[in-house]
Amino acid sequence: METRKVQVTGGSTYTVSIPKTWATDNDVSAGTEVEFYPDGDSLFLSPRSEEERTRGTLDVTDLNGQALTRAVTTMYVSGFDIIELEGPKITTEQRSMIREAVQSLVGLEVLEETRDRVVIQDLLDSSELSIHNAVTRMRLISLSMLSDAISALAEHDHDLARDVIGRDDDLDRLWLVVSRIFRATLRTPKAAEELGLPREACFDYHSSARQLERIGDHATKIAHLTLNIEDPLPDEVVDAVSDLHADAVEVIDTSMDALFAEESDEATRLANEARTGVRAIDERVRAIDELLRDLEPARAQLLGLVVDSVLRSADYGGNIAETALQKAAPTP
Repeated sequence: METRKVQVTGGSTYTVSIPKTWATDNDVSAGTEVEFYPDGDSLFLSPRSEEERTRGTLDVTDLNGQALTRAVTTMYVSGFDIIELEGPKITTEQRSMIREAVQSLVGLEVLEETRDRVVIQDLLDSSELSIHNAVTRMRLISLSMLSDAISALAEHDHDLARDVIGRDDDLDRLWLVVSRIFRATLRTPKAAEELGLPREACFDYHSSARQLERIGDHATKIAHLTLNIEDPLPDEVVDAVSDLHADAVEVIDTSMDALFAEESDEATRLANEARTGVRAIDERVRAIDELLRDLEPARAQLLGLVVDSVLRSADYGGNIAETALQKAAPTP
């Protein structure tokens, strides 16, 4: 760390010198324009970039299958606007995996394809993306998936279960968008300024979005389990699981309301209410376990996994409540 003394020039202008090592490393010299971003009692300085779009190049010679898909996804989440995939010869299989990756990511399109090169570009204006809207959408999708998964179980509806499984891709796409936005705010204060949110709030949204994505995963798991249940379930078991689901949804909804609350007192009240709800759900789960003892072992095991997924979803809601409490706490 280096320190500098603030000086006054011309009677009204405050000036401070910048470290030469930092200036050299970042190509800052006489005449270079820099940008300032206020953040509370801090002021961030960054060299002004002439290039508005970040470009990244990846050698895909030895990448195939899911490894190639993950590589493209990683470049996207890392914040590259233009992704150039290169190799001596890009195979048909590689092109298929690249297209699959592009289709799973919001805003990406293939702009150029040659024998040894594929260029992908993010066509969305990052300044128009809203992490708040993305998380709000994730909330709606994850809760509808969980609700429909329980309905599919109760009604023995395999078509609805398959529909829930299909919706998981939509939730994953939004999760990757949130991750991309969040990483951008860590990389440059300009991204946080364009969002109109402090970086701590972006962290809270990102943390909560991760919990919502996991809730969607458990809804998908319940749907898969439903496909393995051949006969309708006893009414008392269906009612018990439905009641457990209703309690879990109450926890998740209350936690999200706490996260989005503008007043700290309201956020704290709602978050504590959600945490209390998680503890109450534990008691309900023990009662359901008693019902499962009377079922055939294989069926009881499947339903036990369903109950566990609903319980874990409530726990993820509790995690969101913890994040809301931290967000509402006084800032040091």
